[in-house]
This record gives sequence, C-alpha cells and structure tokens, in this order.
Amino acid sequence: LSAGAATAQSVKDFPDVVDTSFVQANGHKVLRIAIDVPAPRKAVWDRFTTTEGYRAWAVPVAQVDGRLGGMIEGSYDFKAKIGDGDNIRNQIVLFQAERALAIRNVNAPAALPGREQFGEIVTAMEFEDVPAGTRVTLTAVGYKPGEPYDTLYRHFGWGNAYSLTKLKESFVKGPIDWKQVQAQQEAQAAAKKVASGATKGAN
Repeated sequence: LSAGAATAQSVKDFPDVVDTSFVQANGHKVLRIAIDVPAPRKAVWDRFTTTEGYRAWAVPVAQVDGRLGGMIEGSYDFKAKIGDGDNIRNQIVLFQAERALAIRNVNAPAALPGREQFGEIVTAMEFEDVPAGTRVTLTAVGYKPGEPYDTLYRHFGWGNAYSLTKLKESFVKGPIDWKQVQAQQEAQAAAKKVASGATKGAN
C-alpha cells in the first residue's frame, strides 16, 4: 500500500496490528497482517475504493477508480499531480464489493529499492464484520527468497502496518488534515535548514 513509506522498522511498532505472516515450503514469504477498525464494513470499504475515502488516511494526492481493472493512484508528495511519473499506481485485480479487494503495483517511486520486482507482488485486503466493527486482513504474496524481495518485504511489512494504523486512526481521530501535516513538515525543514546554517557559521 505505502510504497513511499518511511524507512522500514518492524510490524511490532504497531500494537493494534496482528501479524500472522509466514514462510511457505518453497521459501516464499507471505505477509499477512490485520487490524480491527471501529466502523461499519461499508465505511471501511469506501476508504479503499473512493478518492475522498483514500485521502482520509493514505496519501494527500489521490485518485481512485474503484472497480475491477481500475487504478488507485497516489503520492506522498504534496506538490505531485495525478499522472506524474513518480506516483504510486496500483491496479485493482480482484473486486468483491465490501468483501475483498486485491491490487498489483504497476508503478512505484523511482527511489523504491526493487521497484520493478514489486510489480510481482499481489496484495489482497479482506473485510470482515467483527464485534469491534470491521477486521481488515491484508495478505501479500510473491515475496521470493533473496534480494530485492527481502528488502521489499521488510519495507512493506512496516509500511503496510503503518497504513492500517492510519486507517484505524482516520475513524478514531478523524481524517488526516493534510494541510496541517504539510505545514508541520515545512516548519521542520525550515528549522533544520536554520540549524544547519548556524552550525556552519559556528565553524
């Protein structure tokens, strides 16, 4: 989901995410994580299959064609525009309304290690009613043994857990205010630039 996510850490960084990933007999890794979201299944489904819903938790720049064969396009870059060459584009390859969705990446940012091999990975999301609301289970297959698959697996293990946590937070705390996030990032960048200049001046 989050091809532009931060440097990989661990799924364990996210206590609300349940990790049941495993390795198949042929050495291929299966990334499987889940989270319970306190919202009706239709509302959670719309977070994945509509442009407005996707922007509420995933990326600030997005366009979603929620149908079989449709494209989910997005970018973490606030200055990006739909159609830009470095945008993340995932094609919907399975669509079972309010039950299951599967995507395959057709374009990832140039900076992503193993971006070409990432197109071999298929990621499925299942939506299930539970007492807490809706359980979203994400299963990604195609991670072969060795590099660059190991790096991709670590990257998306953390990145997808982060994304599912943000999905839940979009219902608990409300949709992400991307303008606020952008302002915070710009302020941090400015402060870093000032600090760097001060350090150079002291030397």
